[in-house]
Amino acid sequence: MKNPSPDFSTADLPVGDIPAADLPQDEGRRRHHRGHHGRGPGFGPGFGPWGGRGPWGPPRGPRRERGDVRAAILLLLAEQPRHGYEILTEISDRSDGRWQPSPGSIYPVLKRLARDGLVRPEHENGKRIFALTDEGRAVVEAESDGWGQPWQRADDPTAEAGMELFAEGKQLGAAVWQVSQGNDPAQIEATKAILAEARKKIYGVLAQ
Repeated sequence: MKNPSPDFSTADLPVGDIPAADLPQDEGRRRHHRGHHGRGPGFGPGFGPWGGRGPWGPPRGPRRERGDVRAAILLLLAEQPRHGYEILTEISDRSDGRWQPSPGSIYPVLKRLARDGLVRPEHENGKRIFALTDEGRAVVEAESDGWGQPWQRADDPTAEAGMELFAEGKQLGAAVWQVSQGNDPAQIEATKAILAEARKKIYGVLAQ
Protein backbone atom coordinates (compact mmCIF):
# COMPACT_ATOMS: atom_id res chain seq x y z
CA MET A 1 0.00 0.00 0.00
CA LYS A 2 1.31 3.42 -0.94
CA ASN A 3 1.37 6.14 1.70
CA PRO A 4 2.09 9.81 1.02
CA SER A 5 5.44 10.94 2.35
CA PRO A 6 5.33 14.63 3.30
CA ASP A 7 8.93 14.78 4.54
CA PHE A 8 10.63 14.91 1.13
CA SER A 9 13.67 17.16 1.28
CA THR A 10 16.86 17.31 -0.79
CA ALA A 11 18.51 20.13 1.11
CA ASP A 12 21.26 17.83 2.40
CA LEU A 13 21.53 15.61 -0.67
CA PRO A 14 25.15 15.51 -1.85
CA VAL A 15 25.64 16.05 -5.56
CA GLY A 16 26.43 12.76 -7.30
CA ASP A 17 24.69 10.60 -4.69
CA ILE A 18 21.35 8.80 -4.79
CA PRO A 19 19.52 8.13 -1.52
CA ALA A 20 19.21 4.43 -0.77
CA ALA A 21 15.46 4.94 -0.36
CA ASP A 22 15.24 5.97 -4.02
CA LEU A 23 17.00 2.88 -5.39
CA PRO A 24 14.96 -0.08 -6.64
CA GLN A 25 15.49 -3.06 -4.34
CA ASP A 26 17.55 -5.04 -6.86
CA GLU A 27 19.89 -2.13 -7.51
CA GLY A 28 20.24 -1.45 -3.82
CA ARG A 29 21.33 -5.04 -3.24
CA ARG A 30 23.78 -4.89 -6.15
CA ARG A 31 25.27 -1.66 -4.85
CA HIS A 32 25.62 -3.14 -1.36
CA HIS A 33 27.36 -6.29 -2.57
CA ARG A 34 29.49 -4.45 -5.11
CA GLY A 35 30.93 -2.12 -2.50
CA HIS A 36 34.22 -0.66 -3.63
CA HIS A 37 35.11 -3.42 -6.06
CA GLY A 38 33.84 -1.66 -9.19
CA ARG A 39 31.69 -3.11 -11.92
CA GLY A 40 33.72 -6.18 -12.68
CA PRO A 41 36.87 -7.19 -14.49
CA GLY A 42 37.99 -6.52 -18.00
CA PHE A 43 36.56 -4.34 -20.73
CA GLY A 44 33.34 -6.15 -21.60
CA PRO A 45 30.09 -4.25 -22.15
CA GLY A 46 28.96 -2.85 -18.83
CA PHE A 47 32.20 -3.86 -17.11
CA GLY A 48 35.39 -2.24 -16.01
CA PRO A 49 36.54 1.27 -16.79
CA TRP A 50 34.39 1.57 -19.91
CA GLY A 51 31.18 1.27 -17.90
CA GLY A 52 31.47 4.28 -15.59
CA ARG A 53 32.06 8.00 -15.40
CA GLY A 54 35.30 9.90 -15.22
CA PRO A 55 38.14 9.55 -17.73
CA TRP A 56 36.90 6.12 -18.85
CA GLY A 57 33.21 7.00 -19.02
CA PRO A 58 31.21 8.49 -21.90
CA PRO A 59 31.23 12.25 -22.36
CA ARG A 60 28.34 13.79 -20.46
CA GLY A 61 27.35 16.06 -23.33
CA PRO A 62 26.04 19.62 -23.18
CA ARG A 63 24.26 20.81 -20.07
CA ARG A 64 20.51 20.64 -20.43
CA GLU A 65 18.13 23.46 -19.64
CA ARG A 66 16.09 23.17 -16.45
CA GLY A 67 12.96 23.14 -18.63
CA ASP A 68 14.18 19.97 -20.34
CA VAL A 69 14.74 18.31 -16.95
CA ARG A 70 11.27 19.31 -15.74
CA ALA A 71 9.60 18.08 -18.93
CA ALA A 72 11.50 14.77 -18.88
CA ILE A 73 10.54 14.08 -15.27
CA LEU A 74 6.88 14.88 -15.80
CA LEU A 75 6.67 12.78 -18.98
CA LEU A 76 8.30 9.78 -17.33
CA LEU A 77 6.06 10.01 -14.26
CA ALA A 78 3.02 10.31 -16.52
CA GLU A 79 3.85 6.78 -17.72
CA GLN A 80 4.16 5.34 -14.23
CA PRO A 81 5.48 6.18 -10.74
CA ARG A 82 9.25 5.79 -10.57
CA HIS A 83 12.17 5.74 -8.18
CA GLY A 84 14.58 8.65 -8.49
CA TYR A 85 17.17 6.18 -9.77
CA GLU A 86 14.78 5.00 -12.47
CA ILE A 87 14.28 8.57 -13.68
CA LEU A 88 18.04 8.94 -14.10
CA THR A 89 18.47 5.65 -15.94
CA GLU A 90 15.42 6.12 -18.17
CA ILE A 91 16.68 9.49 -19.40
CA SER A 92 20.11 8.00 -20.08
CA ASP A 93 18.66 4.96 -21.86
CA ARG A 94 16.21 6.93 -24.00
CA SER A 95 18.93 9.34 -25.09
CA ASP A 96 21.30 6.46 -25.92
CA GLY A 97 23.67 7.79 -23.29
CA ARG A 98 23.86 11.29 -24.76
CA TRP A 99 22.14 12.82 -21.75
CA GLN A 100 23.27 11.45 -18.40
CA PRO A 101 21.81 13.70 -15.71
CA SER A 102 23.30 13.66 -12.24
CA PRO A 103 21.26 13.39 -9.04
CA GLY A 104 22.23 17.01 -8.43
CA SER A 105 20.28 18.08 -11.52
CA ILE A 106 17.26 15.81 -10.98
CA TYR A 107 16.47 16.02 -7.27
CA PRO A 108 16.21 19.83 -6.98
CA VAL A 109 13.66 19.77 -9.82
CA LEU A 110 11.74 16.95 -8.12
CA LYS A 111 11.71 19.02 -4.95
CA ARG A 112 10.36 22.04 -6.83
CA LEU A 113 7.69 19.93 -8.54
CA ALA A 114 6.64 18.53 -5.16
CA ARG A 115 6.48 22.01 -3.68
CA ASP A 116 4.34 23.15 -6.62
CA GLY A 117 1.95 20.26 -6.06
CA LEU A 118 2.70 18.48 -9.34
CA VAL A 119 4.58 15.49 -7.88
CA ARG A 120 4.22 13.62 -4.62
CA PRO A 121 6.69 11.20 -3.03
CA GLU A 122 5.24 7.93 -1.74
CA HIS A 123 6.57 4.88 0.04
CA GLU A 124 6.14 1.48 -1.55
CA ASN A 125 7.67 -1.65 -0.01
CA GLY A 126 10.02 0.48 2.03
CA LYS A 127 11.26 2.42 -0.98
CA ARG A 128 10.44 5.96 -2.03
CA ILE A 129 8.85 6.52 -5.41
CA PHE A 130 7.54 9.64 -7.11
CA ALA A 131 4.14 9.95 -8.74
CA LEU A 132 2.17 12.68 -10.48
CA THR A 133 -0.64 14.37 -8.61
CA ASP A 134 -3.90 15.13 -10.40
CA GLU A 135 -2.63 18.66 -10.95
CA GLY A 136 0.63 17.31 -12.37
CA ARG A 137 -1.22 15.03 -14.77
CA ALA A 138 -3.33 17.99 -15.90
CA VAL A 139 -0.14 19.97 -16.63
CA VAL A 140 1.25 17.11 -18.72
CA GLU A 141 -1.98 16.83 -20.71
CA ALA A 142 -2.06 20.58 -21.33
CA GLU A 143 1.62 21.21 -22.12
CA SER A 144 3.26 17.99 -23.33
CA ASP A 145 2.57 18.63 -27.03
CA GLY A 146 5.08 21.45 -26.84
CA TRP A 147 7.72 19.39 -25.05
CA GLY A 148 8.30 16.68 -27.62
CA GLN A 149 10.80 14.14 -26.31
CA PRO A 150 13.37 16.17 -24.37
CA TRP A 151 15.85 13.27 -24.24
CA GLN A 152 16.09 13.41 -28.04
CA ARG A 153 17.13 17.05 -28.34
CA ALA A 154 19.73 17.63 -31.03
CA ASP A 155 23.21 17.63 -29.53
CA ASP A 156 26.10 19.91 -30.34
CA PRO A 157 28.07 18.35 -33.26
CA THR A 158 31.22 18.25 -31.12
CA ALA A 159 29.42 16.34 -28.37
CA GLU A 160 28.01 13.95 -30.99
CA ALA A 161 31.49 13.27 -32.33
CA GLY A 162 32.74 12.64 -28.80
CA MET A 163 30.01 10.05 -28.25
CA GLU A 164 30.90 8.33 -31.53
CA LEU A 165 34.56 8.22 -30.49
CA PHE A 166 33.62 6.75 -27.12
CA ALA A 167 31.44 4.12 -28.83
CA GLU A 168 34.41 3.06 -30.97
CA GLY A 169 36.62 2.88 -27.89
CA LYS A 170 34.04 0.78 -26.08
CA GLN A 171 33.96 -1.71 -28.95
CA LEU A 172 37.73 -1.85 -28.88
CA GLY A 173 37.64 -2.45 -25.14
CA ALA A 174 35.16 -5.29 -25.62
CA ALA A 175 37.49 -6.93 -28.15
CA VAL A 176 40.46 -6.59 -25.78
CA TRP A 177 38.39 -8.10 -22.99
CA GLN A 178 37.56 -11.11 -25.18
CA VAL A 179 41.24 -11.66 -25.97
CA SER A 180 42.12 -11.44 -22.27
CA GLN A 181 39.55 -14.11 -21.44
CA GLY A 182 40.93 -16.51 -24.05
CA ASN A 183 44.22 -16.99 -22.18
CA ASP A 184 46.05 -17.48 -25.47
CA PRO A 185 49.60 -16.08 -24.99
CA ALA A 186 50.13 -15.46 -28.71
CA GLN A 187 46.85 -13.55 -29.07
CA ILE A 188 47.55 -11.54 -25.94
CA GLU A 189 51.04 -10.52 -27.10
CA ALA A 190 49.76 -9.61 -30.58
CA THR A 191 46.95 -7.52 -29.09
CA LYS A 192 49.37 -5.73 -26.75
CA ALA A 193 51.52 -4.79 -29.73
CA ILE A 194 48.49 -3.48 -31.65
CA LEU A 195 47.37 -1.39 -28.68
CA ALA A 196 50.85 0.03 -28.12
CA GLU A 197 51.07 1.10 -31.76
CA ALA A 198 47.56 2.58 -31.67
CA ARG A 199 48.40 4.52 -28.51
CA LYS A 200 51.48 6.02 -30.15
CA LYS A 201 49.44 7.09 -33.18
CA ILE A 202 46.75 8.69 -31.01
CA TYR A 203 49.36 10.70 -29.12
CA GLY A 204 50.76 11.71 -32.49
CA VAL A 205 47.32 13.06 -33.45
CA LEU A 206 47.19 14.98 -30.17
CA ALA A 207 50.58 16.51 -30.87
CA GLN A 208 49.53 17.91 -34.25
